[in-house]
Amino acid sequence: MNVHEYQAKSILKNYNVPVPNGVVIYNAEDAEKAAWQIKTDLAVVKAQIHSGGRGKAGGIKLAKSIDDVKFHTKELLGKTLVTKQTGPSGKKVNAVLIEEGYNILKEYYLAFVLDRESSQVVLMASEYGGMDIEEIAAKSPDKIHKENINPLIGLSEFQARRICFDINMPMELINNAVDLMMDLYKCFMEKDCTLAEINPLIVTEEKQLIALDAKFNFDENSLFRNKDILEFRDPKEENEKELEAAKHGLSYISLDGNIGCMVNGAGLAMSTMDIIKYYGGEPANFLDVGGSATEENVTKAFEIILSDKKVEGIFVNIFGGIMKCDVIAKGIVNAVKTVDLKVPLVVRLEGTNSKLGMEIIQKSNLDIYAVETMDEGARKIIELIN
Repeated sequence: MNVHEYQAKSILKNYNVPVPNGVVIYNAEDAEKAAWQIKTDLAVVKAQIHSGGRGKAGGIKLAKSIDDVKFHTKELLGKTLVTKQTGPSGKKVNAVLIEEGYNILKEYYLAFVLDRESSQVVLMASEYGGMDIEEIAAKSPDKIHKENINPLIGLSEFQARRICFDINMPMELINNAVDLMMDLYKCFMEKDCTLAEINPLIVTEEKQLIALDAKFNFDENSLFRNKDILEFRDPKEENEKELEAAKHGLSYISLDGNIGCMVNGAGLAMSTMDIIKYYGGEPANFLDVGGSATEENVTKAFEIILSDKKVEGIFVNIFGGIMKCDVIAKGIVNAVKTVDLKVPLVVRLEGTNSKLGMEIIQKSNLDIYAVETMDEGARKIIELIN
C-alpha cells in the first residue's frame, strides 16, 4: 500500500524526523488561508498523487507570494499529471500540499528497502539525491552506497556513521544524520514498511537536515497491526478493478495485454502468464480466485475481467486442491450465461473433481473450449484471438 507525500511526512514527524511545515488542501478557495500559515519567504505547491517524478511532470511549483500560491493551486487541482510511473493515462490531482520552501545547500538520497534476494533490510544512500536518482542508480551504481542490516541486531550506529562518510555528509551534521537514520529505521520496522524513502534529504543554509520529500510502501498483509496506516488508504489512487476484486476475496492486478487469466494460486498465475508470453501472447491481468472460491465469486471474476476493454479472450487455468473443479465449472457456466460472453474462452481444469468439472463444461453446450493441459490452453487461446 502506498500513501501520499503529506501522509508520509506526518508519519516521519511522529518519529522525530524533521520535515517542512505544510498544509494539505483540496479546494483552490483554501489556498490563501493555507499560504498565510507558511512562515518562510518561499513556498512550494506540490501535487499529491501516488507517483514519483512529479517535479519533471510539472507537479511541483515554487511560489514567492500568496498570489503565486493561489495561482499554482488552481493550476494543479483537477489536473491530470502524467509521469513515467503513472503511464500515459496519468493521475488526477485531488489534493495539493503547500509547504515551506528552503534555500538548499546539498541534496542527498536516503532509503530503507526490503531486499527479497538477501531477505534483509538494506540501508541505501547517495550524495546525489533529487530528481535524477533513478538515472544515477542505473548509470553509476557505484554512487549508491548500501548497508545490509542483520535482522537479529538491527541497524547499528557504526553502519549509519559509515554511510555518512560514504556520502560525504558534513562532519558537523553526522551525529544528526545518524539519529535521523536510526529513527527512520525504527519507523520502517514498526510500521511494516517495504520501502521508506527520503529524496531529497536536504542540508539548508542554516545547516539543518530536512526530509524535503518522502515515500512509503507498506506490506498490506500487516495492515491489521497498523490501523493508523490503513486509514491513509486513498481509493481514488488505486485501480477500480483491483478494489472491486478485493471486496469479493479476489486478487486482481491489471496488466497491458489482451488475454484475461483466471487462476487459483499465485504460483499458477505466474506460470500461466509465463506460458502465454512464451507462445507470443500478452496477459491482460493476474486474477487469483484463491482456494475457496464460490460460484458467485467466479461470476464476479468474469465480470471484472470483461470490464477491461482490452480483453479479447480468457484462459481459465485451475488446479483443484481444496478448490473443487466442479464448483469452478458451475461458476464458469453460470458466468458465461450471465455476462453474455462475446470473446473466446478456454478452460483447463486439473485436480479434485476435474473429470466432473469437464463434464459440466461439455454438457453446457456453450461456446467454451476445454483443454487438458496448460500448454495446450495457452496455445489455443492465442490461436483463437489471432
